Amino acid sequence: MKQIINNYSKCIIIVAIMLIGSMAWAGSLKKTELVCRLKTDRDIFIAGEPQNIVLKVSLDAPAAPADISRPAVNLALVLDRSGSMNGTKIDQAKAAALETLNRLGMQDIFSLVTYDTTIQTIVPARHPSSVQEIIHTIRQIRTGGSTALFGGVSQGAAEIRKNLENEYVHRIVLLSDGLANVGPSTPEDLGRMGAALIKENISVTTVGVGVDYNEDLMARLSQKSDGNTYFVESEYDLPAIFAAELGDVLNVVAKNVKVIITLSDNITPVGIIGREGRIRGNRIELSMNQLYGGQEKYALVEVRLPASKSGSKQTIARADVYYENPFTQKQAQSTGTSQVKFSNNPKQVAESANIDVVREYERNLNAMAQEKAIEFSDKGQKKEAVAELKKSAVKLKAAGARYQDEELLEEAKAIENQARQIEAEGMSKKSRKVLRTQSFQMKNQQLLKKE
Repeated sequence: MKQIINNYSKCIIIVAIMLIGSMAWAGSLKKTELVCRLKTDRDIFIAGEPQNIVLKVSLDAPAAPADISRPAVNLALVLDRSGSMNGTKIDQAKAAALETLNRLGMQDIFSLVTYDTTIQTIVPARHPSSVQEIIHTIRQIRTGGSTALFGGVSQGAAEIRKNLENEYVHRIVLLSDGLANVGPSTPEDLGRMGAALIKENISVTTVGVGVDYNEDLMARLSQKSDGNTYFVESEYDLPAIFAAELGDVLNVVAKNVKVIITLSDNITPVGIIGREGRIRGNRIELSMNQLYGGQEKYALVEVRLPASKSGSKQTIARADVYYENPFTQKQAQSTGTSQVKFSNNPKQVAESANIDVVREYERNLNAMAQEKAIEFSDKGQKKEAVAELKKSAVKLKAAGARYQDEELLEEAKAIENQARQIEAEGMSKKSRKVLRTQSFQMKNQQLLKKE
């Protein structure tokens, strides 16, 4: 009888331990869920007149929990080895590849493609088990030839596709220091490739080195595939940039993100600010391939409100976010709503401003001004380019002063400096790359890393 009681007690203890473990696991999984928030540029709007307002749909991605294994990565590096990469550039590119390899785990997939006039897969897609063999292969890379960039990315995608059906985070990292001059070579060509790759859940991050690569091409490829983009003036920064990019890729907490914003019946959409998306009646649809832990991604939408009575309330919109949780490999959903009030008191309206929404709205408008300045400069209209930047600086400074926001004031100073530099020297290769990269990073909410 005593033995039976002892066995029964052991069973109770085992079950209790299992339950505690299950609860802890469930608690950890709860920490991986996205939070969707909706805010407008102010909480109270003036009554009695129709008006346009800005709606910010934020996706707050939690930090990846330390007690759950991270999602495995399927990574292809595509390195330019054309003649212009000779010397320290190729040495630092190889160091960056080695840095990347050292940070991967045995559950990950690694491949390496190099290109000049021809394309070569020097490390076919594989788990990084024979590290010394891969290191030796990387160190043997030599330069020479032209720049078959399109073919290099295509081959990198082919290596990714070997494991496409499995539950990996798929990413191509492309490095180039020159103009694509073998095969398809326009921004439109690479944009179409990026749009095709994102349909396979493959994102492309582009790293441009020096001042002779085509930033339009690189940015378009990243934009269409929902990757990151970097301008690296000095090749000595390559290992750090690759490490920062891998930090993002190894920290994915949501995949295949779809956002559907449904406006209330009497509210009409005006436009999407800074992002691509679709407007269908009173529905706005956007997508993002991946979100990284601890990051906020957002979409800004301008909508028009009808005239409303003072003291009344209005539900603006509901946002439904659908995504794949890479820790559970299951579909998940998050929802947020937004409601505003109306008043005849201008002071009350002014004091209800949400500075975080205003700030991101102004910064996105500045990003679009940077793009416009590039267009003017490309047409030989330097005065117009400078005027566009100065006008944006004035708006940023005014908003910064109105809301006493240091971030907007600092950004106004930066854009003023850019305008003065272009006014004095014209649009140099470097300044054009800086403007293009900053604009992309702002609109994509890429975590800005020092280059």
